Amino acid sequence: QVHLAESGGGSAQTGGSLRLSCDGSGLTSRNYCMAWFRQAPGNEREGVASIRPDGRTSYAYSVKGRFTISKDIAKNTLYLQMNSLKPFDTAVYTCAAGEGTSTDYSDYDLGIAPLSEADFGYWGQGTQVTVSS
Repeated sequence: QVHLAESGGGSAQTGGSLRLSCDGSGLTSRNYCMAWFRQAPGNEREGVASIRPDGRTSYAYSVKGRFTISKDIAKNTLYLQMNSLKPFDTAVYTCAAGEGTSTDYSDYDLGIAPLSEADFGYWGQGTQVTVSS
């Protein structure tokens, strides 16, 4: 049984950094794409970053150059290093895993298509990130 558990959320000031972790117990397949989504109050959930089974990474335009997604296969752990944080990064961050293939990563990388939630069958509970000015 797959269970995703995030940690590392909290508060930071503008320009600060936080690192989120997601423990992916039960992820026995190496075919999973993993990702971080976020949702701020009143906004739709947004795909922030993803890492595919072959290690290729993709980012939402709003976080490119500031956030880095990575994974430790041996530990089944996903990370999101967030630097140069801004108040609009405030949201609940959730990790996800799945084997779907509906995302058009070329368009996602260009910022003209979303990361498809339908690709991800497993979701964590989320962790709050608050960035103050």
